Amino acid sequence: MAMRRIALLILSLFAFALPAAADEVVVIEETVEIVEISGDGGSERFVGVEPAEIPQGIASFGPFRVLDGSRAALVGVTDARSPAQFAAMLAAYPGITMLEMIEAPGTEDDRANLKLGRMIRAKGITTYVPAGGSVRSGGVELFLAGKRRIADPGAEFAVHSWADEDGREANDYPADAPENRAYVDYYVEMGFPPPQARAFYAMTNSVPHADAKWLTAQDMGQWVRLD
Repeated sequence: MAMRRIALLILSLFAFALPAAADEVVVIEETVEIVEISGDGGSERFVGVEPAEIPQGIASFGPFRVLDGSRAALVGVTDARSPAQFAAMLAAYPGITMLEMIEAPGTEDDRANLKLGRMIRAKGITTYVPAGGSVRSGGVELFLAGKRRIADPGAEFAVHSWADEDGREANDYPADAPENRAYVDYYVEMGFPPPQARAFYAMTNSVPHADAKWLTAQDMGQWVRLD
């Protein structure tokens, strides 16, 4: 699954000279588009914005913060280590039943992110986006993993197409290609009827990987039941 989406960061208008193996930076008006390509053909996808206020919590496990005995928060980008960090958190705090998604910009590893989503689902954990919470790109897959999904008015979501290391996007592959089926199959596992899973996936790919489609809690509620 050599896929990746990008980080869109609002920065000052200037250019960088980087070696070929480093990040490729393209300046478009006042938006700096950063595309990172890992040496092992891995994938990442996240959209960056001004971060929310991050709670300290009572314990930290990678991008997760334990808020109390029943609640944890997601406050950063997930990566290949996140499934193990999530498992360690639940082992230490087995009473956690809710994951508050305060700042969920996406993932640096698609495979690990989908594995993490399946773990959230298997544990029956509720995903909750409070007012001001932001769930973007790969973070959306984790929100959908909730056994119950809650999003307050004022929560925001962002989706966009992935692109692989060769610059091809989801719509450049056949609909039944493994690269596309991986996501549709995941949405079905998360409770979508197959036609709705395909429609939701098409919606996420309706904008190019260099852009983002922003959704409100009300918009998301048109796709999934929100409690």
